[in-house]
Amino acid sequence: MPRYVLKIEYHGAGFAGWQRQKEHPSVQGTIEAALAKLEPGDHKIAAAGRTDAGVHGLAQVAHCDLVKDWDAFRLSEALNFHLRGQSVAIVDCAQVADDFHARFSALERRYLYRLISRRAPLTHDRGLAWHIKHKLDANAMQVGADRLLGRHDFTTFRSSICQAESPIKTLDQLRVEELRLPHGTEYRFHVRARSFLHNQVRSFVGTLERVGVGAWTPDEVSRALKARDRAACGPVSPPGGLYLAGVTYPEDPFA
Repeated sequence: MPRYVLKIEYHGAGFAGWQRQKEHPSVQGTIEAALAKLEPGDHKIAAAGRTDAGVHGLAQVAHCDLVKDWDAFRLSEALNFHLRGQSVAIVDCAQVADDFHARFSALERRYLYRLISRRAPLTHDRGLAWHIKHKLDANAMQVGADRLLGRHDFTTFRSSICQAESPIKTLDQLRVEELRLPHGTEYRFHVRARSFLHNQVRSFVGTLERVGVGAWTPDEVSRALKARDRAACGPVSPPGGLYLAGVTYPEDPFA
């Protein structure tokens, strides 16, 4: 059975997350239903990472096995035809070797979190960014973010329902970018690691927002990390500002 890799873009609002669920719409279930219209049967796709309800995908990667030997471009076009009306699109597709696995072959995941500070409510970015009204100190947030880089026990920034075997992870990048807008400021958090714990990125951002507003100091971020206690974490930021931005493999399957 030929194996295909899909690069997927989706708007997370309206989905109960990536993972297939019996009673609620999911991104995985939506794509598998589209595949069943091309080749009848029970389809199961595997993704580079699961995203929670409300979280978006800019470049999620998943693979599937099909019976027919499809031209990759025609497969993506056929899937998009059956995905019409859904907030999901296949932006790229390629045939890969049988030993390629979207999750286990990945070397790195990249996430983006968007936070917009302005007095007026969000209109075009509603549901696509965390909206706050107060200003933040980007430099202070970056100092706090730097305290989290490297290999640590991230129990403090891990959801209580996280199923990962170990809380020890290596954080390669947590960069804070400040962008001036006509009526406010957007703060973008660029996060990069081989793998993440459940709610880890949103826990980082919620904690750093406290630093940006002056409620926490960067030293308190260090103390929270060392506490290895979920209760020491700052508030968890909303899911609508989070995007799975990309996945890196030993060789780019879409090249």
